[in-house]
Amino acid sequence: MTWKPNSWRNYPVVQMPTYPDESKVNSVEAKLSFKPPLVFAGEVQALKKSLALAEKGNAFILQGGDCAESFSQFSANGIRDTFKVLLQMAVILTYGSSIPIIKIGRIAGQFAKPRSSDVEIIDGIELPSYRGDMINDMEFNKTARQPDPQRLIDGYEQSAATLNLIRAFAQGGMANLEKVHEWTLGFLNDTPETDKYREIANRISESLNFMKACGLTSSSVPQLRETDFFTSHEALLLNYEEALTREDTITAEKGWYATSAHLLWVGDRTRQFDHGHIEYLSGIQNPVGIKCGPSLEKDDLIRLLDKVNPNNESGKVVLICRMGSEKVNEHLPKLIKNIKVNGKNVTWCCDPMHGNTIKASNGYKTRRVAEILNEVNNFFLVHKSEGTLPGGVHFEMTGSNVTECLGGANEVKESDLGSRYHTHCDPRLNGSQSLELAFLVSDLIKSFRNGKGS
Repeated sequence: MTWKPNSWRNYPVVQMPTYPDESKVNSVEAKLSFKPPLVFAGEVQALKKSLALAEKGNAFILQGGDCAESFSQFSANGIRDTFKVLLQMAVILTYGSSIPIIKIGRIAGQFAKPRSSDVEIIDGIELPSYRGDMINDMEFNKTARQPDPQRLIDGYEQSAATLNLIRAFAQGGMANLEKVHEWTLGFLNDTPETDKYREIANRISESLNFMKACGLTSSSVPQLRETDFFTSHEALLLNYEEALTREDTITAEKGWYATSAHLLWVGDRTRQFDHGHIEYLSGIQNPVGIKCGPSLEKDDLIRLLDKVNPNNESGKVVLICRMGSEKVNEHLPKLIKNIKVNGKNVTWCCDPMHGNTIKASNGYKTRRVAEILNEVNNFFLVHKSEGTLPGGVHFEMTGSNVTECLGGANEVKESDLGSRYHTHCDPRLNGSQSLELAFLVSDLIKSFRNGKGS
């Protein structure tokens, strides 16, 4: 192969910032290239093996987290609460589906966002758009909106701290199934979803007590007290990804690995076949996600797959479909049929968030929970009709008690949006709405598997 981590520089790129001082950028990239990796080749290989199971219907992906991580809102409690909600969702899905749940966080690196416009105008003042804390600041002034390469270092440091905490949570006791009742957050105590969750938790506790009587405890069975948790983000800032790309010469699956996260995805705005983002993703051994919106033509998808997965490797590609609840039935079947005809190995995943963004009458960007749930339901129905396998969900959520998405069992109204609207970019599901999604997906998996076997 002639591919190198910097091969992308020979191609056009979009959605990347223009820095005022190139020498400062070069200095930052050099510093990053000597930083320790955030993830390791063996972890990446373990995720690929799990994704190969999901591809065959023997596992399911739960990929969730922040729309855009924030420097100012970074806290151990925030990471802990998001981790707890994802654990609750995973338990609901595992209990309902009886298959392993692959937990992937949009965390420890999700700091940059593509934007539909390069500029933002407020009160007649035009400034560069906010593109995420790893690029510039949300504050609306000329200095804050200036892209600053030092933020790449800041993002790396926060990602390292976040990963350190997540590994402690996943391996150090918080994920212990004996603590299944302790994962419920305080503000969720009086919600219908929590009552349903407690029923499942009680049954799990009863099963654990039986196992304990048989001599099987979390002390003797590591799987009861630990969990695998992987990280992911959009591969938008290619100079950052290049600086953290390492060549593995130790494991059997030698090659280049992106060590910024276990899985990287390319967005709807940057998946041009002949551009730098696809070129970079074509050379790494990591699993790759491809966002599939309504504008993606079926033949273009095949070209993308030929580029990023020329050996048609299982567990390598996750197709993250973000059609919009009313467009799934129109666009998804065409992609599925063409994938089947061409014999491509992919895992199908549903992103029910990005195709359902609206602006409320009071100006807030928001999403309706009913449309989010409807897209997931339609995603499963299409796969049932086409005889293919729904492999996961990909969504934006937080463990905080926010009011950013409308509806749900807790009935967030337009008048509520301003009370706890904290996102730096797109609206996220709160804890209650996330559990509501988990229960729907659990029922859909169960129904799909029962129908498939009949």
